[in-house]
Amino acid sequence: MYRLIILFGLINATFAAKPIVVGTWVFSLGGTQSAWNDLKNGADGVDSLVSGCSYCEQGNCGLTVGFGGSPDESGETTLDALIYDGKTMDVGAVADLRRVKNAVGVAKHVLQHTKHSILAGDQATEFAKQMGFTEESLSTNVSTDMWETWRNGNCQPNYWKNVDPDPTQYCGPYTPLNRNNIRFHNIVSDSEIDIHLTHDTIGMVVIDNDDNIVAGTSTNGLRHKIAGRVGDSPIAGSGAYADNEVGGACATGDGDTMLRFVPSFLAVEEMRNGKTPKEAADEAIARISKHYPNFSGAVIAVNKNGEVGAACNYMVEFPYTVMTDDYSEPQILTVPCTNTPREFKGKYCAGNAK
Repeated sequence: MYRLIILFGLINATFAAKPIVVGTWVFSLGGTQSAWNDLKNGADGVDSLVSGCSYCEQGNCGLTVGFGGSPDESGETTLDALIYDGKTMDVGAVADLRRVKNAVGVAKHVLQHTKHSILAGDQATEFAKQMGFTEESLSTNVSTDMWETWRNGNCQPNYWKNVDPDPTQYCGPYTPLNRNNIRFHNIVSDSEIDIHLTHDTIGMVVIDNDDNIVAGTSTNGLRHKIAGRVGDSPIAGSGAYADNEVGGACATGDGDTMLRFVPSFLAVEEMRNGKTPKEAADEAIARISKHYPNFSGAVIAVNKNGEVGAACNYMVEFPYTVMTDDYSEPQILTVPCTNTPREFKGKYCAGNAK
């Protein structure tokens, strides 16, 4: 049990001591503590981040990370994870991972035992089995019920467009519309999807005892996504990015939109150019909201000195967790968001687990 300490209005924080662990959303409290415990026991940044994200993958952070949540439109839960090592500039990632629960653990093996950066789908599962991971179902009664409710509700919402039958009213299978009938905008509107229940990710930045910086993510992706869909979380520079010379960053939210702007890379580069973490996160969010003002998402940034900042869009405010030697337990910080939907005015958004 963690005491809920919310430091309202603390937008850009400087922490005098390193190491440091920073995680996205309130649900990352346990993961932040787990990563911190490993750091204090001598683990490096990679292993500590794996510990923190694995904590959530074990079912401790609700339905948005790990097994048992966010089934795709076929009813299967699949996982994405990323580790970015700012010391070596190496990456290990898995996308659309099937039937293996510890996605970030598999990503670590991609990082340490291959010359590749990312493995995907069933082939990533075969790699995981070769590395000693257990193949098992990621479905639970909860995720099965979630999918059946969606299917019985005419598959609403879904992420198809320009197909027949009308995806706003019917389930598939679908076929492409005649080119003359194509509408070049999203059929599914933001108001039709509960943006805070469908795409939250645990993102984490760790500065370890040797001042090495590691950033990473883990998620089960967008609920009711088209099978095979991959969002921003396992994409280097989008879901997370780190460079020992500068700092680290990670992102959470509408991955289909955010990955187009590599916001984590941008935040680190803005810090390289002299901006504070808060200013860097603001710029990463602004680049996206300029084109997609109703996208829902957030970026956290940490520079090599242990300064932390965050920014967000289309929510009331975004909470994130921080742990350093200054505290006896992880703290929750919040930052107000831009383009808050009118219906959310006056409401506190703590980030629901996905």
